[in-house]
Amino acid sequence: MRRMPVPTPLPAPPNPELHELPDPEVTVDHLAGDWKICQLRRGHRFSADDMLTAWFATDIAPTATEQLDLGAGIGSVGLLSLWRLPPDTRLTMVEAQVLSATLAARTVALNKLGHRVFGRRGDLRDDAVVPETDHWPLVTGSPPYIPLDKGVCSPHPQRAGARMELRGTVADYARRAARAMRPDGWFVFCFSGIDPRAEAAVADAGLHLRVRQDVYFRAFLPPTVALFAATRSPGPREDRPPLVIRDHGGGWTEPYLRIRSQMGGPNLLPP
Repeated sequence: MRRMPVPTPLPAPPNPELHELPDPEVTVDHLAGDWKICQLRRGHRFSADDMLTAWFATDIAPTATEQLDLGAGIGSVGLLSLWRLPPDTRLTMVEAQVLSATLAARTVALNKLGHRVFGRRGDLRDDAVVPETDHWPLVTGSPPYIPLDKGVCSPHPQRAGARMELRGTVADYARRAARAMRPDGWFVFCFSGIDPRAEAAVADAGLHLRVRQDVYFRAFLPPTVALFAATRSPGPREDRPPLVIRDHGGGWTEPYLRIRSQMGGPNLLPP
């Protein structure tokens, strides 16, 4: 029987790189329900993209008992998914940046989730970091979407890593997911809604796109991002109606408010 690696705890704070930051630079903010998240005031902060990715993942695989989150950053996608998944679900987060991994560790400790959340520091493309095959029923990711030759790299390492393809592309995420996921598992991710590389990456990895949903941040603008769900086995494809976050008047739409409520946010739906 092949022995699986023992999950390793996230790095325990303080980390020198983070410890040097003044306390006001680290904020503790609401994540979901009574869970909080630690993030930098001027760094990469969790967004609607992260929340929607977690919502989509838990809608696609609501009973997953294990989740692998690739390029986990400060942990927002993985932890938001974990909040909605069954109480015995375990999460493994892979992140290369020391700063982001340390913030995620603070968040895990703050919410007393060390028995459910495990971390691996390193590049998701490295087989030594993710050696498992055929293991996870749910793999998630929110890959960066700007090629190195197409944009200006932020001087802030967190922001740069979240937007620019410094450690691989959506194709690398798809290849890692295809190797790590169970034969009946799901790979769920978020990417640009107008970039054809997302669907190409799924196909090139030998996966099959099963569900896609475009997201319009404003009703009158093109889709900003899209949510994708893929499997190893072929099957019918579902193109869900687009999700609109803000209507023509600038107000939040009821479908978006409903999702926010499902993901542990305040219930702001009209009575």
